[in-house]
Amino acid sequence: MRLASSRLSPSETRALSGADIGPDHGGMATSQADVPGWALDALTGVYDPCCREKGISVVAMGLLRSVTVTGTHARVELMLTSGWCPFATHLLGEIEDAMVAHPDVDSCAVDVIWDEAWTTDRLSESAVRKLRFLPAPAAVPDREAYVAAHRPQNEEVHR
Repeated sequence: MRLASSRLSPSETRALSGADIGPDHGGMATSQADVPGWALDALTGVYDPCCREKGISVVAMGLLRSVTVTGTHARVELMLTSGWCPFATHLLGEIEDAMVAHPDVDSCAVDVIWDEAWTTDRLSESAVRKLRFLPAPAAVPDREAYVAAHRPQNEEVHR
C-alpha cells in the first residue's frame, strides 16, 4: 500500500518554503500532502557537510526529489549538487538513519538520481538568504567600495 509519494520540481521546492509546516523545513517547495510531515521533520535534521555550519539541511538545499513509503519501507530519491561530492556516501547513510528512526519505517533505500541536474533554483528562500554574502547587485551602487568596506582585515604576521 502506497502511503505517500512525491516528486519535487524546483518550483515545488520553493513553494514549501512559504508554507507553514512547523519546523523550518528551509522552504522546500511542495505541499505537506506530498511528503509525510514526519519525513520532512526527520530530513530537516540532516545536513550536507558543506552546509552544516550555515544550518542548511538537505531539505532546504533542495536535494530531496521524492519520498515514497510502501508498508514499512521508505524510498528517498536524492539529487546531489555535484557528481563529485566527496560526502555522498556519508549523506546517504545519514538520510537512511533519519528515515529508519521513524517507528513505522523498518527499511529505507536512498537513491541518487542522475536523470535531472540539481540547480540553485531548488534552494529554499532561507538557504538563498544564508548563502548570499553580498546584497543583491541593484542594492549596491558601488560594488568595489562595498567589498572593500566589508573585506576581513588581514592581520599582520609577526616573525
